[in-house]
Amino acid sequence: MLKRAFFLPVLMGAFIACNHPSGERTTISLNGEWQLAMTGSPTEQPDCYNAVVPVPGLIDLAKPLSGSLELSDRIYWHRREFVTIEGEFSICRLKINKAKYFTRIYINGNYAGENPYCFTPTETDITSYLNPPGETNEIVIAVGSRNNLPPTVVDGSDFEKDFYYPGIYDDVMLIYSGTPYVNNVQCVPMVEEQKLRVQAEFFSIPVEGEFPVKYWVTELVSGKQVASGSVNVEGKIADFEISMAGCSLWTPEAPFLYVLELQTSADHYSTRFGMRSFRFDPERKLALLNGKPYFFRGTNICIYRFFDDPVRKDLPWKSDWAARLHNQFKSMHWNSIRYCIGFPPERWYEIADSIGFLIADEFPIWFGSNPEVIDSLQQELTAKLLAGEYTAWMRERWNHPSVVIWDAQNESVANITGDAMQMVRHLDLSGRPWENGWAAPRAATDPIESHPYLYTHFFAHRFDPPKEEMLSYFFDTIRIPHNDANERDPSADGAYYENPVLINEYCWLWMNRDGSPTRLTEPIYNNAFGEGLSSDEMYEIYARHLAIMTEYWRAHRTAAGVQHFCGLGYSRTEEPRGETCDNFIDIDELVFEPRFEQYVRSSFAPVGLMLDVWDHGFSAGSEQERHLFLVNDLDHSWEGSLKLYFERKGEKILPLSWRASAEAFESKKLDIRFITPEEPGTYDLVAELDHDGEVVRSVRQVVVK
Repeated sequence: MLKRAFFLPVLMGAFIACNHPSGERTTISLNGEWQLAMTGSPTEQPDCYNAVVPVPGLIDLAKPLSGSLELSDRIYWHRREFVTIEGEFSICRLKINKAKYFTRIYINGNYAGENPYCFTPTETDITSYLNPPGETNEIVIAVGSRNNLPPTVVDGSDFEKDFYYPGIYDDVMLIYSGTPYVNNVQCVPMVEEQKLRVQAEFFSIPVEGEFPVKYWVTELVSGKQVASGSVNVEGKIADFEISMAGCSLWTPEAPFLYVLELQTSADHYSTRFGMRSFRFDPERKLALLNGKPYFFRGTNICIYRFFDDPVRKDLPWKSDWAARLHNQFKSMHWNSIRYCIGFPPERWYEIADSIGFLIADEFPIWFGSNPEVIDSLQQELTAKLLAGEYTAWMRERWNHPSVVIWDAQNESVANITGDAMQMVRHLDLSGRPWENGWAAPRAATDPIESHPYLYTHFFAHRFDPPKEEMLSYFFDTIRIPHNDANERDPSADGAYYENPVLINEYCWLWMNRDGSPTRLTEPIYNNAFGEGLSSDEMYEIYARHLAIMTEYWRAHRTAAGVQHFCGLGYSRTEEPRGETCDNFIDIDELVFEPRFEQYVRSSFAPVGLMLDVWDHGFSAGSEQERHLFLVNDLDHSWEGSLKLYFERKGEKILPLSWRASAEAFESKKLDIRFITPEEPGTYDLVAELDHDGEVVRSVRQVVVK
């Protein structure tokens, strides 16, 4: 009979210290080509393996891929071999960063553990199952189908996703080491004190007495050592502080990274970290990065929807492609990303740390707001069970300086997410805020998400308002961001949640990469702008209106940040058609649709403009008075030249120019006066500034009559 054991996903059993000498930590990657077989049950192991599949990856990458993929009631068995290292070690742990759905592990035919969680690591001691050093071992990892998951774990449900491919979709590695073994380390930057608090957790410690732990801190890029020392540890937890006098702070603009190394008598552990603090100010209703106001300008990545993309291939696991993706986002003046309804490979977090983004890390929960559905789910998936998954998530992620918000869920009204996050909030010694989707916030310093999809109005209204009045109807007033917890999960006493607001979805004009509207936007284009539009016409509408909305929400400072939806998703033009999409026209080369780049890039500039002009038409040769917002997200004042002109066929008409300034973090409302052209026709009214050599524009199309 096979040996059976169950390992919790984070604290997976104890290690037994050996008396013989142990070596330092050696990590062996098991990424690469694995053999693959399919059966109908976890008790039905395959007799042969007739395909290969990349790890990390998903089963749709298998070769040969015969027939249609079975995504229900199937077990996919991944097999390969490895050789036990020759060096000295007393521990060998297998770590699978992420696999779905329900992971079972076999070493040399022995059952070595399982993990029902699908979005957090599996880490298991396999020492006792290994063959002697220098000999070959067989490892088999079985992953199941989503429909066979127990109802007590999160399954990653997404109402706008169609395919749930199983697979080992993140790195797999062997960790050889000795004892005492460093199991987990939490780096806690103390920016004001210029110190680093370290809380380290150990396994297989001496039965009695203290043991020494040495530490070093070095700069990641230069390798310069900035601190070193040692502490004596008694027990499983060490909690100490390291001086970081004169340290460089981490920001998206200057993502300075350090490396912390810990050394026991037989183990060597290292982790990257950044010196930064982050919180929300409940009085000013904005974010504070390293004690200063910081406005979110960003996007979303829906990696699990991208898994559904027919041209996705192995792109998510190509490090250079992921780095280019984030650099493309940087080129749009985005400083933040919501990793939406799911987690990308661990490498993406390292990239975000290095390139510089603030990450709202969203757990893959989307229950919606149907009370019957929520009640049914909460009968099986309790807050206590969910807290276990949240704990595993936090322990894996908490040293990334890019991760600044624990995002418990998306667009759901459920008690369990709020209850679960309260159970685990104290574990994060950095005190990151939590965001709870459409459910009520649980702390005054937590943000609430708002999804003001204004144009969903046109699902029920055809040409109401007419195109000529659309901008004035939606934008000629200061709106409070809506479609949030205040609307979906109001407080029992009717009091308004005064929490800071993050607009992390808006617009609702998505287009597929081939120039067609998505399933959700086809009726919007038809009812708001007219039927029979060409792809070019829709691209122009989308880009201009997305830029207008971005300018609008930024200028009025009713939210702590604005994040476009979405930077990466799927493009599904065949049935089942997709609901949303990103703004690429070439996903391999990461080429943005040109009009998106032309209009939307300026709308996210750190020093930006908003023409507060919503008229569709002007009288020819008339004098007009309107307003222009000068938006400064910088931590210092800005002064420069502003320009205003009409443009037609590349010609600038009636240009004006004047000097203006804005204080740090100010959105300044300016009075403007201009005369319209004498010749009737369609023009662009353009406001323009130059910031650091880049031309930033706000554009409104107007008709002169």
